[in-house]
Amino acid sequence: MKYIQIAVDGPAGAGKSTIAKLLAKELNYTYIDTGAMYRAITLKAIEKKIDINIETEFDFIYKTNFKFKKDSLFMDGINVSQRVRNNDVSNNVSKVSSYLSVREKLVSIQQLMAKNENVVMDGRDIGYKVLPNANFKFFLTASIDERAERRHKDNLERDIKSDIKLLRTEIARRDYLDTTRLHSPLKPADDAIIIDTSHLTIDEVVSLITLRIREVENSGI
Repeated sequence: MKYIQIAVDGPAGAGKSTIAKLLAKELNYTYIDTGAMYRAITLKAIEKKIDINIETEFDFIYKTNFKFKKDSLFMDGINVSQRVRNNDVSNNVSKVSSYLSVREKLVSIQQLMAKNENVVMDGRDIGYKVLPNANFKFFLTASIDERAERRHKDNLERDIKSDIKLLRTEIARRDYLDTTRLHSPLKPADDAIIIDTSHLTIDEVVSLITLRIREVENSGI
């Protein structure tokens, strides 16, 4: 049996995680949040009090286990879904995700996850790096102001201290780091469908993507 792979990429705050999660539920596919995996490694580094600026300090990744259960990420058997969203992790994850050794290990894990089941996988390099042969590829984007507003609202709902002006600065910084990093920079795959979500609701985006998938399925392509 050949399994279906759906890649959803985009910058921080574009809504890709929420949309990918809802899409997976709509299609009854497994949702894999690759960004949460990089955040988890960052969280573990912070808790181990290692120097995040030294790549060789991340050897612990080879003894780290991941599993997704009902939209939650478990690292080494512990649910870290909420903890990976704190500000310390957000401010350091770009640095950690720029390391080749970290990316190579996590990509290998992600590819293995997508090998034996239908998946919706979101991240920043899924369409051209992790799942280059994905059946469907979407790249979601939005203005910095809109993304900051969304992140601010999300933080408040999670009872996380939030400053929208600071969020704008941090998101712009994150965009720069993600798009200019040496290894697997943020960019759409050449064959990805680009969707600007700035003036669309979550449900509207999910509907657009679902419609596109159904059209292709019905055409027999």
